[in-house]
Amino acid sequence: MNKTVFITGASSGFGFETVKLFQKNNWNVIATMRKPENDTELSALPNVMVAKLDVSDKQSIENTVAKGIEKFGGIDVLVNNAGYGTLGVLEAASDEEIRKQFEVNVFGLINVTKAVLPTMRKKKSGLIINLSSLGGRITFPYFSLYHSAKFAVEGLTEALQYELNPLGIQLKLIEPGAYKTNFAGSSMSFFGINNFEDYKDGFNKFTQAVMKDGNAQNENISEVADKIFEAATDNKVQLRYPVGATALLLLEAKQKMDDNAFQQMLTKQMGL
Repeated sequence: MNKTVFITGASSGFGFETVKLFQKNNWNVIATMRKPENDTELSALPNVMVAKLDVSDKQSIENTVAKGIEKFGGIDVLVNNAGYGTLGVLEAASDEEIRKQFEVNVFGLINVTKAVLPTMRKKKSGLIINLSSLGGRITFPYFSLYHSAKFAVEGLTEALQYELNPLGIQLKLIEPGAYKTNFAGSSMSFFGINNFEDYKDGFNKFTQAVMKDGNAQNENISEVADKIFEAATDNKVQLRYPVGATALLLLEAKQKMDDNAFQQMLTKQMGL
């Protein structure tokens, strides 16, 4: 009997590639997205259920989880992939922007997890894979909201092991480095510096450095899908799965350096 995976944020990027990989390997896939009417590819694949889900809407989550269980009989693996980034200085962020970042990246992930847990507890087995980021382990300038949300995902996932491992449910984190996805496009909220001129010089230097290094981003986003599938099928007791050369390099550097030295290194590299 085929296993079933439930994937959020499946309309593009990592989520889209992950749906196709699991389907190719004979899994049942519940591929969720905010606008399923725009999908032209996934719904045509055998054993793929494309469904509407907004992680900021609890009723939407509960309805879609129920429909997925009804169709496939249960959920073996949950991939919490939905999320977006924010770029700007903290002072320029509105209350609405701050709350939305956590509503989607943290509270949405929590609510999807809570909706899926009953079927996993019933079977006394399951795996929850949360998409974190290199930005859940180290920080970069002007991404304070995004980093705080991803650090929350890391802490949440690590702590949940104590609650869920005794019930037969495992947890894993995927930590991609810099990849070319919609993250810098439709998946990015840019609020900049607003009218806070004190930040202008540093912010301009940073954005210029990012634009200059943009071509260095990894275009092979299937690497992340491969890592998600590996985590789902390797049967290893392993919490963290960094992905990509950038992530591995910076995590190794962070491990070898103290906090001040690491901050100074990044500051110098960014020309700040």
